[in-house]
Amino acid sequence: MDLSNLTIKKARELLDSKKVSVRELVDFYLDKIKETEDLNIFLEIYPDLDEQIEKAQQKIDSGEASDLTGIPIAIKDNILIKGKKSSAGSKILEGYVATYDATVISKLGEHCPIFLGRVNMDEFAMGGSTENSAYGVTKNPVDPERVAGGSSGGSSAAVAADLAVFALGSDTGGSIRQPASFCGITGLKPTYGSVSRYGLMAMGSSLDVIGPLTKNTEDAEIVFNIIKGKDPKDSTTIEDDKSDSANDDVKKIGVPRSFLKEGIDEIVLENFEKSLAKLKEKGYEIVDIEMPDLEHSLAVYYVIMPAEVSSNMARYDGVKYGNKIEGEDLIGDYFKTRGQLLGAEVRRRIILGTYVLSAGYSGQYYNRAWQVRNLIKKEFDKAYEEVDVIALPTSPTPAFKIGEKEDPVSMYLADIFTVSANLAGVPAISIPEKAVSSGGNAKLPTGLQLIAPQLKEARLFQVGKKIEN
Repeated sequence: MDLSNLTIKKARELLDSKKVSVRELVDFYLDKIKETEDLNIFLEIYPDLDEQIEKAQQKIDSGEASDLTGIPIAIKDNILIKGKKSSAGSKILEGYVATYDATVISKLGEHCPIFLGRVNMDEFAMGGSTENSAYGVTKNPVDPERVAGGSSGGSSAAVAADLAVFALGSDTGGSIRQPASFCGITGLKPTYGSVSRYGLMAMGSSLDVIGPLTKNTEDAEIVFNIIKGKDPKDSTTIEDDKSDSANDDVKKIGVPRSFLKEGIDEIVLENFEKSLAKLKEKGYEIVDIEMPDLEHSLAVYYVIMPAEVSSNMARYDGVKYGNKIEGEDLIGDYFKTRGQLLGAEVRRRIILGTYVLSAGYSGQYYNRAWQVRNLIKKEFDKAYEEVDVIALPTSPTPAFKIGEKEDPVSMYLADIFTVSANLAGVPAISIPEKAVSSGGNAKLPTGLQLIAPQLKEARLFQVGKKIEN
């Protein structure tokens, strides 16, 4: 039986009808993982698979299976599972074993899925290509000469290469949506606070969100509905939106045209216009909207995010936390540990964040960035008085070649369309568009990004499923 490209729904039907056992399904993915080792997607296959398989099969056989029972999934290396290693793609946490489950893992665990293993990522989620992992770059399954995106590159590549039914990732400035776009899959960044961050290794605490990478929008909706919800262990979580679902009926989609300036690949713009035409055919009204403050998003993000990185990374010094390299004295311990066990991009962001928070500069940079962030939030609120959803490309380019963007600024510019949703705390989804030729033999996918008001993920699911159908 061909088990390729299973969605959650298809896998559920096969398992419940006993056409395939959990063991057979897991073995199918394990074989594919071995065949694609050169893509460097999985950092570890968990050693307790037999135990997980037996537990899931018993639940199916007793008629107690739920949506995810027996479904093989991949987990980003910065989400904790008790008793399992979690390194956040860094040498400073090599060998670290989690002492508790992240809330999302606890919620998924109630359904008895199969946690296959942990997948590669940019070190501490800092990067947009997974080239910053201490364990090597993850290659794009569509074209192995190109990056899979980041920082959830391993998660997106695992789904795109059909090594898991779905994966969990985290998104601080586009780290779910951009790799989803590069790999031709669906990636959801939920509303900030709708999914607990308890058990996620922090990067930017006011920006981080956990979300799913899936084969389609329906799967993203299934996973989101399981992992969302208020959590007493995370004070930033918020209640589900209980408003009338009629308010989620999407009619108008806004396009901030003035934001689509130079620096965008022609094929990305061409695919974006085709997607808008498709939406129009489906009955949606496409209107141009003005959002002038969006152009400040990237500058604001690269002040606030490094500041929060600087604070969150202070604990990793080899004394309070993390692996240690001995120096001549205490200061020597710090210098050697952080200098040798943290990668260049992590060190760069710590330095930048420390600078913008320093005395004499915090008012000039950090405080002002927060003022503009609030303006961006208000601009989104105002736009949603006119339209139901906002549409943008996910990334200004398709997947670029490994090693192509050595200049950090050119890498940061790739976040231009994604960071605003994190700054405003609103949900966004990347839906795959038609793959196009862009040099070489492989056809490269691009992504359509849809952004909804806070807690209105239902609007994204509605439009996404309509496009896919």
